[in-house]
Amino acid sequence: MSRRSRIVGFGSAGLLVLLGIACAVVFGGTLGQNLAFALVALGLVQGTALVFYEVGLTEDRARARSRSRRGEQSPDRGEATVAGDTPVESPKPAHRAPDHGDGDVRPGAPRVATPRRLDRMRGRQRRLR
Repeated sequence: MSRRSRIVGFGSAGLLVLLGIACAVVFGGTLGQNLAFALVALGLVQGTALVFYEVGLTEDRARARSRSRRGEQSPDRGEATVAGDTPVESPKPAHRAPDHGDGDVRPGAPRVATPRRLDRMRGRQRRLR
């Protein structure tokens, strides 16, 4: 978000609030109260939305910066990260019980897919994809 668009966005939110206050002073009775309420509410909602948008942009820039520091590693490569953005190998999957011939082993029989294990163990942080 450019500096100019930031000024226009927050300025229009402030202008709506001031315009609402002015409507409350100029117009009397129910009309002034309703206009003031609507304009002030719109200005405050717009200001709050812009603040959350700025926070999201900051997080996106930080995430891109950490990705470039790691050398453009994709999250599908099986590497987990710790809080310090240090790549760590994923934990190895738990040992599976050997197949004792209980299932259908005929040639051409459909195989049942085993569920994929999580990329993290209990107590480890999730990584964003």
